[in-house]
Amino acid sequence: GTTTETALAFRILKQFMEDKYGDQAAGRIYATTDKARGALKPMADEEGYETFVIPDDIGGRFSVITPVGLLPIAAAGIDIDVLMQGLHDGMGEYGDADLDKNPAYRYAVARRILQHQGYDVELFVNYEPQMAMVSEWWKQLFGESEGKDGLGILPDSVNYSTDLHSLGQFVQDGKKVLFETNLYVEQPMIDITFPGDDKNADKMNYLAGKSVDWANKMAAKGTLMAHEETGGVPNIIITMPSMTSYDFGNMCMFFFKAIAMTTLLNGSNPFNQPGVEVYKKNMFRLLGKE
Repeated sequence: GTTTETALAFRILKQFMEDKYGDQAAGRIYATTDKARGALKPMADEEGYETFVIPDDIGGRFSVITPVGLLPIAAAGIDIDVLMQGLHDGMGEYGDADLDKNPAYRYAVARRILQHQGYDVELFVNYEPQMAMVSEWWKQLFGESEGKDGLGILPDSVNYSTDLHSLGQFVQDGKKVLFETNLYVEQPMIDITFPGDDKNADKMNYLAGKSVDWANKMAAKGTLMAHEETGGVPNIIITMPSMTSYDFGNMCMFFFKAIAMTTLLNGSNPFNQPGVEVYKKNMFRLLGKE
């Protein structure tokens, strides 16, 4: 309850709820809070909000597996028990110290090798529109975890093939400072078959009967060939079987394990974020917070 942006949004929403529902507003508000500290916990107790506790030792970027993430995920109708099973299974899959058996650790080591070769930017690539916000979460997870002590790889993300029309030129022919990490999904949530047309005025009948996912995968294959073989850009490929809640939980653990290992290889603590506190203190002062 002390982060300015979310606290500001909550006050506005709280006022809206109280104006609309009056005394019933408190029964419609659910709060995720620290166990005891912060500004939101005392307010929730006083107002009678239903509360869910965030463990004190889990940073925001890891909190998707706490009520911070699980409450809205459950409200969206997604089975969080299955999600947590995927996470639990990932603990075993990605806990083996043998690199030959642990793809998360192989990814972690590959990142360090590439940085030692001069690649200081990692471009996280996905081809599924539904995964766009996963990219945003990935940037926070990797940026806050390893960007410290004057070290780390700058994380950025793109949604191909859309962003190929804006950043593709730089990736292909620009300065060789980046590598790409591709997140491929074998089975998408939604797929349709491209229809035929007797007139074929748009000259697209060569795709008739093919699925949109197949066309998407050909775009990914063609892009990989262009960037890696012609552009000389290193590429890492990570594959998810599908986009079920189980696979999402398993993917979270993959990246949790990978970022911990890759940051420790730099000699840094992957679980703190001291640099974030600097801007907050400056912002509080400029906003006039006592």
